[in-house]
Amino acid sequence: MKKERIITEIKELKQRLNITIVSHFYQKDEVFELADFAGDSLQLAQLAVKDKNPNLIFCGVGFMGESVKILDPNKRVFMPKVASCSMAMMISGANYDENVQILNDHGIASEDILPITYINSSAEVKARVGKMGGMVCTSSNAKKIITKALKSGKKILFVPDRCLGQNIANEMGLKSAVIGIDENLKDADVLCYDGFCSVHQLFTTDDIEFYKAKYPDIKIITHPECDPAVCQKSDFVGSTSQIIKYVDSLPLEQKVAIGTEYNLVNRMREKNTFVLSSTKPQCPTMNETSLQDLYDTLKAIEKDECLSEIFVDEETVKWAKIALERMFEV
Repeated sequence: MKKERIITEIKELKQRLNITIVSHFYQKDEVFELADFAGDSLQLAQLAVKDKNPNLIFCGVGFMGESVKILDPNKRVFMPKVASCSMAMMISGANYDENVQILNDHGIASEDILPITYINSSAEVKARVGKMGGMVCTSSNAKKIITKALKSGKKILFVPDRCLGQNIANEMGLKSAVIGIDENLKDADVLCYDGFCSVHQLFTTDDIEFYKAKYPDIKIITHPECDPAVCQKSDFVGSTSQIIKYVDSLPLEQKVAIGTEYNLVNRMREKNTFVLSSTKPQCPTMNETSLQDLYDTLKAIEKDECLSEIFVDEETVKWAKIALERMFEV
């Protein structure tokens, strides 16, 4: 079927079936352009819950679809591809328990630990964090969440992204340590799980030096999932939404090199915008979803044959929702 025909049928099907389509910023243009809403993971979960349609197609990665089910268990959530975020896949409930045990073995009691999980984590991990008195954070509110958590007087266990944890600790003048890498865990304020984003690890200080040498007045803009050495040499560090807002505030004549996912950077603005990498930093799992997948999902829903529906068990929903609600309270 030709692309134009698929697009027409997708639009007809979603209207007839009362289905809302949401897309993460990192999706391919062909999928992104058909979404009713676009945003980062938390924005989409919040928008999806407010949406009146009972059925939702989420174009993103697995933990994002789970977040909608946690916030609204009654909504039916479908994903054209239940793709796996590499960072979220780096930590399971068992991995979380092992890291708590490591801290215990280093003389840090469980009751002296307050966990924070980045929203880029599974419902299972969010539930573990919720049970232990902790909360969820995003890249835009991590500093505020950590500031609140520190008032407890406890050590912060930050999962799963070590880079985000280290970058926020650096910004706040706190001491961080990575579990399994750094020896002296007891002296650290923020104890980071050894996870990372495979895409944001592509950006290096060499890339920054290359662009600074070529364009001395260029602004280097990076996401806090990048390595701390990269963020320290950047002119601006922010979440996806913060990056978009910052770039939009600059004059079009201002050259910028942006260290985040390719699809987002590519659709930002036409002039004076560069990707801060010698390779194409495209998230492979975010880019699994195609126009054909979206069409096939709608056709399957029409026939009540869809196998890509997201489910989260009741106990996991209970504790993961508590962790999310603690974030909203802050």
